[in-house]
Amino acid sequence: MRGLLVELTRLRWRRAVLLLLVAAVVLPALLLAGTAWSTRPMSESDLDALLVDRYAQREVTRCERRPERFSDERGETIEASMCREMVADWYGGRAPLRPESELDGTVLAAGTLVLALVLLMGTTFVGHDWNTGSMSNQLLFEPRRGRVWATKALAVTLTCLLLATAVLSAYWWGLVTLASARDITVPDGVVGDGYGQALRTGVLAGATALGGYALTMLFRSTVATVGVLFGLAVASGALLGIVGQTTQRWTPPLNVAAVMQGDVTYYDESALTPACRSGTAGPEEDCSAESTITARDGGIYLGSALLLACVASVGSFRRRDVP
Repeated sequence: MRGLLVELTRLRWRRAVLLLLVAAVVLPALLLAGTAWSTRPMSESDLDALLVDRYAQREVTRCERRPERFSDERGETIEASMCREMVADWYGGRAPLRPESELDGTVLAAGTLVLALVLLMGTTFVGHDWNTGSMSNQLLFEPRRGRVWATKALAVTLTCLLLATAVLSAYWWGLVTLASARDITVPDGVVGDGYGQALRTGVLAGATALGGYALTMLFRSTVATVGVLFGLAVASGALLGIVGQTTQRWTPPLNVAAVMQGDVTYYDESALTPACRSGTAGPEEDCSAESTITARDGGIYLGSALLLACVASVGSFRRRDVP
């Protein structure tokens, strides 16, 4: 426990880490503010400016006469009082806030942003020890390298997990509260889905920070770690093609999205039979190219990669000389 407190203190006093912590809070807050502004209700003057077109006015008149023939984005019948806003939206008006749509939009964007920042936290935290040569001094006080590795890993993982979960939960709470203040109905189950996504992303953030830490302990360089991860993210599709895999199933970004969102649907024509590809398949044959990656599938994929990185990192740290 004492070693963990020491590492948490060391983490807290890293100025680069503090800047990343602040960014992980401020940037999602700015994103939330931007979402609130871009989805603000239109005033009467805004509606009048958009509905000057005679075709728009005709649509409003038709809607107000027979509102039961029109429906909103959710497929629900609208009231006559909602016709002006609906038609204005067709003609370039601001779309109203839809929390259920934000799960795949700004909530996902905020989660991705936080993941990138905690990755930098994990690699920056221990990269400083290698750059300054303080790692050898730390081993003088605690010569058991396995314990040193584990204590540092636990400190950065817990910090990033709790930070990401708190930030993303607060982001989702802000969206739901904003919708409530604007009298926007949130469908049943959506609120729980949002907090579930925040929790999954928080766990993924802890694993991401651990992965960045493990690779930096392996390469002993922050720059090398960031370069390798950037190369894998950009060239993962090409690398899979070289080894004969054409499916997107094994690309890291898709598996990350699956964990964050709960599941992801992608198109995989490589799994189709020749009859499906040529259009000669019978009606009893399933020729759908859609496949789904669940959060469990993505977690197993990413967890396996993380386990390999940690094993290699611990083995290297215990056996290689420390300058």
